[in-house]
Amino acid sequence: MKNSIKKSPGLGIMLVGKRKDSQSFIHIKKKACEEVGIISEVVDLPEDCTEGEVLDVVSELNHKESVHGILVQLPLPSHLSEQNIINAVKVEKDVDGFHPVNIGNLAMMGREPLFTPCASKGCIEVLHRCGVEIMGKKAVVIGTNYRITHFLVIAETSCYSECGTCIHPEEITREADILVSDVGVPNLVRGHWLKPGVVVIDMGSTLVTDSKGSRVTGDVCYEEAILKASLITPVPGGVGPITISMLLYNTVEAAKRAYQWSEKS
Repeated sequence: MKNSIKKSPGLGIMLVGKRKDSQSFIHIKKKACEEVGIISEVVDLPEDCTEGEVLDVVSELNHKESVHGILVQLPLPSHLSEQNIINAVKVEKDVDGFHPVNIGNLAMMGREPLFTPCASKGCIEVLHRCGVEIMGKKAVVIGTNYRITHFLVIAETSCYSECGTCIHPEEITREADILVSDVGVPNLVRGHWLKPGVVVIDMGSTLVTDSKGSRVTGDVCYEEAILKASLITPVPGGVGPITISMLLYNTVEAAKRAYQWSEKS
């Protein structure tokens, strides 16, 4: 794109407040953008800014031709409405895939969203890249925030179970050929929850502190699961980097549409 039309994809990132984890995530995303040639710009707003001020920034990014994707770093401070702010992002720039139009199209048969949420897209991408046969398998998705992923899993499997508020979740997970967990509870999924040969996608990520220090831990007890699983994503270093790759992918796709450009141009 840079060689043929002298243009680069642009990503606008909005950060409200000074959360350490959010600042760390943005640093990683900016570095990833630099590595692939995406121009990123971060707009910092104070913790106590008004919702109107945030919406004004979203509007500016919506109208900025050099910005093809907009990322609102979540979570936002409690006095701001995530729904209102995400809804204000132009669908054509919603590279996080959270706009209700994109989510709605994802949920409806026969329709395609402009963008798929990055973590869920990454989950499916991992399965494809590792050569996991999805069709005909039984997939189980655990979590309180599993809805987006389950739309994708349903689209590719013939048998699906959701395990969000089960009293005995291990009874369902033991039937899974593919298990996806996105709960945010460290070591929730134990080895006896799994059947031999299962493929495990651990989308959980929680910072825990104990006598060994601080570290990021997934939903799945890796030491136990590795004895049962044929494939398993580690935490950290598993789905996280793939999620960022999907953000970069979506941003490039947004730029292609904006410039009506393709690699064949």
